[in-house]
Amino acid sequence: MLSIIHNDHANMNLLLTLLRKKIQQLENDEKIDYRLIKTIISYLRNYSDKYHHPMEDLIYDYYLKYRVVADEMAFRLSQEHTLINKATVELDELLDMILLDAIVSKEQCIEKLRNFVDLNAAHLLFEEQEVLPLIKESLSPDDWSNLEQQWKHKEYKDPLFGENVSDQYRTLANHIKKV
Repeated sequence: MLSIIHNDHANMNLLLTLLRKKIQQLENDEKIDYRLIKTIISYLRNYSDKYHHPMEDLIYDYYLKYRVVADEMAFRLSQEHTLINKATVELDELLDMILLDAIVSKEQCIEKLRNFVDLNAAHLLFEEQEVLPLIKESLSPDDWSNLEQQWKHKEYKDPLFGENVSDQYRTLANHIKKV
């Protein structure tokens, strides 16, 4: 399960890198494909909500239940997921407006994109450097067996980075191959 989470984080970091390039293009007054950004946000939102965060939450809740953890760390993941969700919704709504030809300032778009990227990047770093190493060190093979039995989405396939790319993400997958 941890290997899936690490792999997801690497994929998410790749998408954040693409978004950073879009921010640079906006800052340089270059034309950007807002539909591609919308697709990235859609993927991160859907995949994270349906699969990635539930897996993290299952593991982290188990860890909190059976291990002693400092209070500030115990609530940080949940708080960050809430902040990221809010930033995602705000960016998604802004992109909808742009795609409907509403007038949105370049600065506002850059600000929302940068906030989204920064929140996600810091969160992934926190999980990779602090949370996951503690969990890996602390949980036994029996704990992992128990967690795998509790996981309800065993057959879920990643629609972008999996073996079969969903039609919804085909353009994005082709763009990623070029990077």
